[in-house]
Amino acid sequence: MPISGIRFKWRARQRGVLSRWLYVILPWCILFSAAGLRLSEPNIVEELQNRVFDYYQRFKPRPYEDAAVRVVDLDDETLKRLGQWPWPRTLVAKLVRRLAENGASAIAFDIVFAEPDRTTASRLLSLWPQTEDLAAVRGRLLKLPDHDRLLAKEFAQAPVVVGSVLTEEANAEAPAVKASFGFSGEDPTPFVVPFAGAVKNLPPLEEAASGNGAFNSITDQDGIIRRVPLVFRVGDALVPSLAAEALRVAQGASTIGIKTAGGSGEASWGARTGIAKVKIGKLSVPTDENGRILIYYTKSAPGRTIPVWEVMEKGFDRSRLEGCVTVIGTSAAGLKDQRATPLNPMAPGVEVHAQAMEQILLGRFLVRPDWADGAEVVYLLVLGVLLIPLLFKFGAGWGLLISAGAVVGAGVVSWFAFLRWGWLLDAVFPAIIILAVHAFMTIVSYLRSEGERRRVRGAFSRYMSPVLAEQLAAHPEKLKLGGEFRTMTFHFCDIAGFSTISEFYDPQGLIHFLNQFLTPMTEIILKNHGTVDKYIGDCIMAYWNAPLDDPDHARHALDAVLEMHAALKGLNEERKAQAKAEGKKFVPVKIRTGLNTGSCIVGNMGSEHRFDYSVIGDDVNLASRLEGANKFFGTNIMVSEATIEQASGSVEARELGRVRVVGKAAPIKVFQPLAKAGDLSEDWKKALPRYMEGIARYDSREFDKAVAAFNEVLAVFPEDGPSKFYAKAAGGFAASPPPKDWDGVLNLTAK
Repeated sequence: MPISGIRFKWRARQRGVLSRWLYVILPWCILFSAAGLRLSEPNIVEELQNRVFDYYQRFKPRPYEDAAVRVVDLDDETLKRLGQWPWPRTLVAKLVRRLAENGASAIAFDIVFAEPDRTTASRLLSLWPQTEDLAAVRGRLLKLPDHDRLLAKEFAQAPVVVGSVLTEEANAEAPAVKASFGFSGEDPTPFVVPFAGAVKNLPPLEEAASGNGAFNSITDQDGIIRRVPLVFRVGDALVPSLAAEALRVAQGASTIGIKTAGGSGEASWGARTGIAKVKIGKLSVPTDENGRILIYYTKSAPGRTIPVWEVMEKGFDRSRLEGCVTVIGTSAAGLKDQRATPLNPMAPGVEVHAQAMEQILLGRFLVRPDWADGAEVVYLLVLGVLLIPLLFKFGAGWGLLISAGAVVGAGVVSWFAFLRWGWLLDAVFPAIIILAVHAFMTIVSYLRSEGERRRVRGAFSRYMSPVLAEQLAAHPEKLKLGGEFRTMTFHFCDIAGFSTISEFYDPQGLIHFLNQFLTPMTEIILKNHGTVDKYIGDCIMAYWNAPLDDPDHARHALDAVLEMHAALKGLNEERKAQAKAEGKKFVPVKIRTGLNTGSCIVGNMGSEHRFDYSVIGDDVNLASRLEGANKFFGTNIMVSEATIEQASGSVEARELGRVRVVGKAAPIKVFQPLAKAGDLSEDWKKALPRYMEGIARYDSREFDKAVAAFNEVLAVFPEDGPSKFYAKAAGGFAASPPPKDWDGVLNLTAK
């Protein structure tokens, strides 16, 4: 064996070994890379988990239970009855008094009073025109009480919690912290959500209030509020949330305790894992490492919300507020305090604080256990280590069942843990990775099989049509001798005057010319569902309805032929420009086409050692004869009546007459397609009826009238071959009539 052959086989063997090793190693690489990715906790993993846990809440939201938390709502009806916001502080003071009188245990404002009340008389004086009348009462007006101080007085007499807005921009403002903080474990400050400044309430209001908390909403990247911090940080100072401060004031407690991992029995496993619990009075709240709780939302609950206007009405039922923690906020659309939650894209912001307090009071929490990340990674690795060998052993089909079973099992465990304990365990990321490993192994297996098919296609595409090569690659059992009867459409096409054209080229140039012609013609045939049988010099033999079934084979063949002749114009323009650039004579390419539809035998024909997929039969030969018959009529396309009938009116065609080709005793009627149905030019719409009249006159031996009709067509189309042919023949018969047994059939004496 030559050295080059040995080298080729060695390289092929090396490629095969490498492919097998990649098939074995890459699934493990994917598995361990995914585990590493999961441990690094990229944003995409958190987003995926959030979406899954959102669906859990939508399928099973927290049932509403009365936890003695009320939203006192500045709704649209309240604003309609009591006036637009902002209200005079005297009206706010009246609301606080009404809530205190009805026994509210805490009155929290999801509103910040950062600006002085403009309705105070001393401030209004600067806005009014300075008239003598105003001067007369100015002294009395200045003695009227300041509205902000009136509100502060009400704050001092009730369990009020004011709210501040923390900001990213640093400023000199910092909320006055009413609660004291106690720590258990390491310093929690580095883990708390940080801010740089604040928009706080007026000093008299802040000083008079029993509590002061921040009501900032912290959204995830998709804008949804899933977690609420119980503690914030401004600089190095800790600030409680509005919800935490309201619960502290409602209990009469003074301290908020923070436990970090490692403190008071909280496991840390030697790591700085952040905050574990926040204790508000007697209430112990499990949190994430940043002191946030996951909100387990309920659907909208009418029992939670009381409009402000009802509270202000005489005869209000005290039992609706007695002992309740109240949060004053707004659902009015115009005040734009809407927030997105997993259950509601437009929930009132105040409802988030209320739901957080409800959960804390009821002790119903959603928890992402400290051990969840590790457990999910271990589950992923154990499942992968078990499944990958099984996938190798049992293949893609059984492997899919095994993988699907593991994925479903993990999903069931995750859902049960959510329902039973409120645990949020992610089964989706491990499931995606397992399915990805399975998909990869399936794809690699497919590619290996496809590689085998490509080798088959590569071997056979040199000898037969690409479509057949694809079939043989998919079904090697068809690689045997045999055939079947089919009704098909057959196509023959060659270049008119090819011998003359070939004289202008050397051998290399002639091959280039043929490739330049055959390539676009072949593409058109294949695009229209045809199969190229073979090239015979400049001739293209093709057929439709084999090896694949094509019910519209005649129509597709006619479409292809019309498109081929239309494409010839562009090819000639390209060749003309090329000949001009090379200083050569340009000879335009003209092609003649024959189409016939009929029965044949199609299949693998030849010997056991070499065979071809091809067609044989009289109807195949007729298509070849029709291609040659074009020269007698001066046409470029000739189609049998069988093809026209099979195509069911898909083309505009004219009758050429009846011909008797060499080797066939019976005459056949032939046609010339002019355009696709509906695309006939206006000139042909006018000329075609005269042409058909000429054919009818010719067949009925009215030769003078036939000549007149054909001459009218030639007046519009001077180079029309069939009109020229029949005008000349009819003129000859008018001068010398044919015998009585003349049947109008043109007997072709050459192929």
